[in-house]
Amino acid sequence: MRMALLDTITGTIARRILLNYRIDPIVAQEILPKGFRPLLYHRYAIGGVCLIRFEGLRPNFLPFWLGATSENAAFRYAVEWEHDGEPKTGVYIPRRESNSALNRALGGRVFPGLFHRSRFDVEESDTAIRIQVESQDDEHEIDLTVAYDTDFCSTSVFPDLQSASEFFLQGAVGYSATNEDQRFQGIELESHEWVVEPLRIEHAHSTYFDDPVRFPPGSIELDCALLMRNIRHSWHTLPDLCATQSESGSIQLM
Repeated sequence: MRMALLDTITGTIARRILLNYRIDPIVAQEILPKGFRPLLYHRYAIGGVCLIRFEGLRPNFLPFWLGATSENAAFRYAVEWEHDGEPKTGVYIPRRESNSALNRALGGRVFPGLFHRSRFDVEESDTAIRIQVESQDDEHEIDLTVAYDTDFCSTSVFPDLQSASEFFLQGAVGYSATNEDQRFQGIELESHEWVVEPLRIEHAHSTYFDDPVRFPPGSIELDCALLMRNIRHSWHTLPDLCATQSESGSIQLM
């Protein structure tokens, strides 16, 4: 259960990489909690990892210099659901990683989302970025190398950069798993700018998305990687969602 919430957190996204996969929607549906459905693009479910560096992250009433800097990762799926009879879209986040003790202490209590302790090694040059993530519970590892590019990935399910940008813009609302199977904590990202750049994937390994038990061979493929930089933003807390069974037997999110 969360304590008194910070309704708005603000700061700068210094770097945000979206590593994206296209997934068999039947496989994705089996992974998602009841009540969520994959948000499809050209018959594919879309999942991936958001690797994000925050700078100056703080309650909106504090100055920038008192804000925190951290490296974070979130595993996510583009989803849709109904809430009070209204169709909604966003992302479902089964797990978050962070190198920040503050994020881990306050996540799920003062602001939404549980964070797991992880070590981040980041190398950035004028041409490429390499990020390695190792969770301290040995559950997950990520090893990603991407290069700056001017051309969007020609093998992506998205026909162009604009189409990809518009799709991921729908993921501003995120609901995270909690210690209660049928309760999800919500947060909404308000970006003061939304500028997406293409990246070329040189190497990508994720023990989560490369798991052949979770994703049988042929059910998942790397799709594309995108970059956002120096984005002023705010996070707004949303009410929790709870999965309930309707009289018809279907699962609804309330």
